[in-house]
Amino acid sequence: MMNNKRVVITGMGIWSCIGTSQAEVAESLRAGKCGLGNDPDRTTYGYQSDLTGIVPYPELKHLLHRRSRAGLSEEAAYSFMASKEAFEQAGMDEEYLLSHEIGVIFGNDSSAKPLIETDRMLVERPDTALLGSGLIFQSMNSTVNMNMSSIFHLRGINFTVSAACASGSHSVGLGYLLIKQGLQDCVLCGGAQEVNQFAMASFDALGAFSKRTSEPLKASRPFDRDRGGLVPSGGAAALVLEDYDHAMRRGATILAEVAGYGFSSNGGGISQPSDDGSYTAMMRAIEMAGLTPADIDYVNAHATGTPQGDRFEALALNRIFNGQPALISSTKGMTGHECWMAGASELVYCTLMMQHGFVAPNINFENPDEDTAPLNIAKTTVEMPLRNILSNSFGFGGTNSAVVLKKLKN
Repeated sequence: MMNNKRVVITGMGIWSCIGTSQAEVAESLRAGKCGLGNDPDRTTYGYQSDLTGIVPYPELKHLLHRRSRAGLSEEAAYSFMASKEAFEQAGMDEEYLLSHEIGVIFGNDSSAKPLIETDRMLVERPDTALLGSGLIFQSMNSTVNMNMSSIFHLRGINFTVSAACASGSHSVGLGYLLIKQGLQDCVLCGGAQEVNQFAMASFDALGAFSKRTSEPLKASRPFDRDRGGLVPSGGAAALVLEDYDHAMRRGATILAEVAGYGFSSNGGGISQPSDDGSYTAMMRAIEMAGLTPADIDYVNAHATGTPQGDRFEALALNRIFNGQPALISSTKGMTGHECWMAGASELVYCTLMMQHGFVAPNINFENPDEDTAPLNIAKTTVEMPLRNILSNSFGFGGTNSAVVLKKLKN
């Protein structure tokens, strides 16, 4: 068993409010296109803010048998589409998946809709025999990986990471460690987030969402002085992680190298961010990748548009990158906060930027405050080659994750 294997990305898939394919998403990122809007169902349900990412539901009837569709939660349906695109790009058809051991690790931290539906059905007719079998597979937090394992015949590592808004990033980090240590040759990693109103009501109760409801395209304002809260969003992202030598032997196209993974916990208040915790995760990822802050070309910040969260991340970024040329942006101005999916989707976004040679803009950044002013924020799209990228994800409970991507060097 080796513990120094190189880990690469050979396939990606994305289903989001800024596009449902890599090509569409890359175009949106470069153009600074926002995918946020208003959801009248949230107003009816009692939300203070009806803002959300507008994510289309996939048409699955001609792609999956009815029995497979019955067990899919909303986020699992998004994940199927993302995973399908990722496996296709990786050159892994059904025959390949049946004859090789592929693992699956997905970040997911809620499956609210089927639980609400179950309760409503039982209130109307109190008889569990009427519920059917599909709801149990939809309602478990492991809904995504259990469905992906079944549909794609995956027989390797198989579990869910529930780590709030760092879930998707930790899933990639854990897949990276398993491959690096020689325990798996290939793992499908990703993150998924339901977009229905049931999942986000408790967040809205905290007053965490932007109330700029008359201007949905300007509502998500990472790092901006006038930020007033996040805009929830979702969908799914999938990445095929693979041992470099394994990928080369089968002639796969390599998109990027996963070179470092850093993590930490704040150990403080359950909803309190920490510049120390953020700093620790970032530096661990950079050092594991064998780099220094001066080597990082671009940072995809976690920044969600909340006053406190952005402030503490800005403090940590300034500690690390003060005087360094790294450009910084948060794609959440375009996508909103994709929550459990965000850490994985933003690695897809970063890889697309690396492939196409640009840094996506931090839209709606018009006026800095004292904490964000020192940051080298990309207000508009910047055309430039990218060699090393750092992507941050932080979540409730003080969980922090950071991943470094490298442009492949043979």
